[in-house]
Formats: sequence, structure tokens, C-alpha cells
Amino acid sequence: MTQGVLQKIEQLRAEINEHNYRYYVLDDPQVTDLYYDQLMRELQALEEQHPELITDDSPTQRVGAAAASQFETVQHEVPMLSLDNAFTKDELLAFDKRLKDLLEVQGDLEYNAEPKLDGLAVSLLYREGKLIRGATRGDGKSGENITANVRTIPAIPLRLNSEKVPQLIEVRGEVYMTHVGFQKLNEMQRKKEAKEFANPRNAAAGSLRQLDPKITASRPLTFCSYAIAQLEGMELPSTQFEQMQLVKTLGLPISPYIEKLIGIEPCFDYLQRIGERREKLPFDIDGVVFKLNDAEQQRRAGFVSRAPRWAIAWKFPAQEVMTRLLDVEFQVGRTGTLTPVARLEPVEVGGVVVSNATLHNMDEIERKDIRIGDTVIVRRAGDVIPEVVSAVLKFRKPDFKKPVMPSHCPVCHSEVVRIDGQAAYRCTGGLVCAAQRKEAIKHFASRKAMDIDGLGDKIIEQLIERELVHSVADLYSLTLEQIASLERMAEKSAQNLLEAMEKSKQTTLPRFIYALGIREVGEATALALANYFRDFRALQSADEESLMQVEDVGPVVAENIVHFFAQKENDKVIDALLAAGIHWPEIEAADANAQPLAGKTYVVTGTLENYTRTEAKELLTSMGAKVSSSVSGKTTAVIAGDKPGSKVEKAQKLGVEILDEQAFEQLVNNHAQ
Repeated sequence: MTQGVLQKIEQLRAEINEHNYRYYVLDDPQVTDLYYDQLMRELQALEEQHPELITDDSPTQRVGAAAASQFETVQHEVPMLSLDNAFTKDELLAFDKRLKDLLEVQGDLEYNAEPKLDGLAVSLLYREGKLIRGATRGDGKSGENITANVRTIPAIPLRLNSEKVPQLIEVRGEVYMTHVGFQKLNEMQRKKEAKEFANPRNAAAGSLRQLDPKITASRPLTFCSYAIAQLEGMELPSTQFEQMQLVKTLGLPISPYIEKLIGIEPCFDYLQRIGERREKLPFDIDGVVFKLNDAEQQRRAGFVSRAPRWAIAWKFPAQEVMTRLLDVEFQVGRTGTLTPVARLEPVEVGGVVVSNATLHNMDEIERKDIRIGDTVIVRRAGDVIPEVVSAVLKFRKPDFKKPVMPSHCPVCHSEVVRIDGQAAYRCTGGLVCAAQRKEAIKHFASRKAMDIDGLGDKIIEQLIERELVHSVADLYSLTLEQIASLERMAEKSAQNLLEAMEKSKQTTLPRFIYALGIREVGEATALALANYFRDFRALQSADEESLMQVEDVGPVVAENIVHFFAQKENDKVIDALLAAGIHWPEIEAADANAQPLAGKTYVVTGTLENYTRTEAKELLTSMGAKVSSSVSGKTTAVIAGDKPGSKVEKAQKLGVEILDEQAFEQLVNNHAQ
């Protein structure tokens, strides 16, 4: 191999990356597609002759990863929040007024405006300029690792296109499909006699979540950035607009329609201009996003639980049609919530034939005064789940009846309850309801609960499908032969699982309480209940008044606990678990009140040599401490093991104490004496 070959390869890569940047980011291609293809073929030929020179960020490596059996879970260091919506001028004016009042600003605020793409939100993480992770939004706190798939999207650079790159940058954006790309995809589907996609959003979402990256690579996906979530090793620009220009210089596409607007009135003008262009845009949008432009003002405005206070999404009027409501059925979700579902005369909405729609909850049905037999307006916009908007009263007949929430679960016949102040009705048969069975078993077996090593999702699914397990108690009746008969389960693995189940019988009272999956009873509450009652049967028979004497237990949690233990079927499962041999050491009264770390907050990060994170957390919480997943100025100390990551850096910046494992053990031992 000569030095000349390496130089030629690097030259080709740099030239191809530059053309990608001009094409996807600047929208200003300088060469023909034929010339670009010639460059790619030349690079591919050289890399085939010299495979030792192939790097994973080469433009030729957009496809090549093996198909995955499932997506790994990714924890978002910075939550991927939703946005509050505005549908009327008054709502947008109210948003502007709230911000002015909050920030104590008399004059106009400056906003950053851009169209809201109708695609799939993703997070891209670059370290030292190299793409190391792509993830979906998921529930906002954790998503799916789709790195192999985002690498196939030409608009996403594998290496940032700049000489100066940050040590770390996380860019949020939208993966979507243009109208032209969508049409080409469906033409390809027709030629293969495969199912066509309903709309670009569904096509983009389905393409991005393929387990085989080669399938994703065959789909015409593209990307647009809309935010910086993390930045290290470079100063963060002081405005949203400038942050997006930084993203653009690094080689990632941004919206060409971004504008800075001073005051709320220009926002309405922007809405009108984008609305008029909407049908002519090369991609679908379902609204416009307005964000405070000033980053310091964003920080001061802060967040509510699920959304930033400093941003809002104006939603365009949804596509709506009329059809007839044939019936209302109640579905039981995996957490026991009963949701009313409208059964409709099939109707086409936005290119999709709809026969079911959500009614959200009984309060919404009452508010909208919807009755079975009504002609209803059905809306579908952006969301894949259509909703019933309202009833058309002029078509109503006197004998049309209101939907009625069942008093007992349609799946397991346990009592259905509604906690005061909450909209949801829930099945109380958490340990026996088939609709909740999978989630109940997963939770019961999880590390923080009974810690049954080896009992994963796929095994649980098979146990349920074969009707070998109807409740968590049935786990302890499984035989070696039954477990070994499962797919991909050899006799040795089956024996290991049986031993893990036997080992799990020796537990602690807090873990057992937590494992039962009582709604809103997490680890801290389970620990508080165990320390207060010390005897499980005492907890089981406690009334709401007694329960509310426990720290962290309010009226809602107390009501949940009482309802849970009031179900005879739940009690039968608990009796079966105890009869199977589950036991725990007694909690002494003196220990129950020993809280030497009360009022202190710790963060555990990295890998400890002598403790799992769960064990370290249990030690701290048993002494009254709180354990958080994020570092703040209120953190007492960060306990750092091997490879602790960014939390230690944040602690150093905030002046928070950092304890190594030896200091942690000393802390625990000092307070245990």
C-alpha cells in the first residue's frame, strides 16, 4: 500500500462529503448526479482493493450493519419533551402574555419560527465530530437505539463537516419523507406487489424502525435539525437562530424557512405566509413552531413536566369528516387504564380508511355529549390515531344512549375504580388481569423488584402465549421441562432460570411490595411502607387513614393501595407467592426509624466494583436519602464508579462533592454504626 492510495481515498471522501453538504444543507449542488456517482464508484473500488483503509465514517459505509433482533433502549441525558399546542389566535396571544409576565418584559419578545415537519423526532449524538448514536424520542426519557438506521440517511453526516467541531453535540430533529420520495416508494411497493403506505409520515416512521438497516437504506428518508440538546467543548450561541446556523455550518440540514420575528403580531403574518405555501411545499407540515429566540430567556422560562414554557406549536386545522358512531367499546391497557374506543362506519380521512377512533376518556365523552348512534365528526391530523371531535346534533334521535363505563373489567372482571380528581378509570386486578399480565410479570421480575435474572421479554411472551403463566405466582410452579420447551431455551438455560427464580424467593419487604406493581407505589414509597408497617399483613389490612400516616403517601396513593388489596383475586396471588416460599428478614423497629441521611440527595454513576447501582441505591434509601438520576445544585454528592460519564463533569462545574467507591463505603459504614 502506498501513501498515495491513502491520500486519494481521503481526497475522495472529503470531496463526496462536501457535495453532500452542498446538496442536503445548502440546497446548492455544484456537480451532476453522474459525476457524484463516479466519485462514489472510484472510492468503492479503492476501498475494495484496500479493505484495511475502510473507516466506519466513510461515505461508502451507509449500509452494512447486520439486522438487529430488537432495538436497545437508550436513556436520553436531556429529556425529549413535547410541545404545548395552540389552535387559535387567542391561545397564541395568551402564550406571549404568559412569557412576558414570567420574564417581566414590557416590550416585544423575539421569536424563532419554523414549519413543524410531520415526521419522526430523533436524537443524533456526535463525539469529536463522529456520529456515535441515533435514537427515537420514545417516551421522552428513553427511546430506541436506531444508530444503524440513521447512518443510512444521506442527509445525516457520519462525520461533521467542519474543521472545528465540538467535543460533543446532541442535535434533535425530524426524519421525514418528501412527497416525491413517498410517491417513488409506493411505486416500488406496487411493482413488488407489496402493501402501499398510507402517507409520508407512516412511511418514514415504518422505514426508520426496520430491524434491517438495508431496508431503511432503500427508503427515501431525509432529515431536518431543529434544536441543540447538548454541547461540550464549544460555546453555545446565545440565540436559537444562531444555534441553528451553527448546526448548519457543522453539516446538518436545517429548515430553509427559519425566521426571526420581533413581537407576536409578525408571528401571525408568518402563519399566514406558511399556510398559503403549505400545499406547495415538497413535504408535509402540520403546523408552525414558535420558540423564544434568546437562550437566556429560555433558561429563565424553564419547563413544565412535559414541555418547555418557551415554545409552542401552532397546529393547522385538522382534516375532518363525518361518519356514524356504531358502538363504544372499552379497551384495557397494559397499565390497567380503560379507554373508550369508538367503532365507526368506515370512512376515509386523509387517505386512510378509519373504522376506530379514540374517545380519550369518559370526561371527554360527557363534555362532548356523544351518544351511540350519533353522526360524529372524526379528525385525523399528523396523529396516526384518529379522534372523535364532536357529535352532529341535528342527526340525533331520542333513543340514542350515552356510553356507560363498565363497573367491572371486561377482561378479568375485577372492580373498575376511578380515583378522585383523576380522569382515568382503572382495573384493580393488576396481578390477574390478562391485559396487564405481561407488564405485571416484567415488573415483578425486574432487577429492582424480585430480580429474576434471565426472565426477559421474549420468554415472558412465550410463557403467556402457551398459557403456562396466568399470574406472577405461576412462575414458581414452572418445571424444568416446561421452560426447556420454550424456543431458544436449552436445558442448561432453563436450569439457570429455575435457580434464579428459587434465589429470588429470598428478598426484602420493600422489594416485595414494589414488585406487586401497585399503581404509584415506586421504590421510595415501598421502602417507606415497609419501614412504617414492618409486617406485610399489617400493610395489607391498613385503611386509607393509616396509610396516610406514612411519609410520601398521600390520598391518591392510599386509595390505590386499598383498592389493590380489596381485590380477592390479587390476595389469592399474594397468598400463592408466600406459599411458594417468598420470604424476607424482619424489619426491627429501631431500624425502621434510623434515617441518618434524611434530606440528602445522591446520584450514582459509573460502574462500582462491589455494588450494583440498585444495591447502592437501596443502601442510600434505607438510610433516608433520596437518589436522583440527574445532577443539580441540590445534589449532596455524586458517587462515581468506573467510567462515570458526563455526570461527574456536571458535578465539577456545579461544585458538587464527588465520592469514589471507597468514600461511599466509608459513608455507609459510618452511618450504619
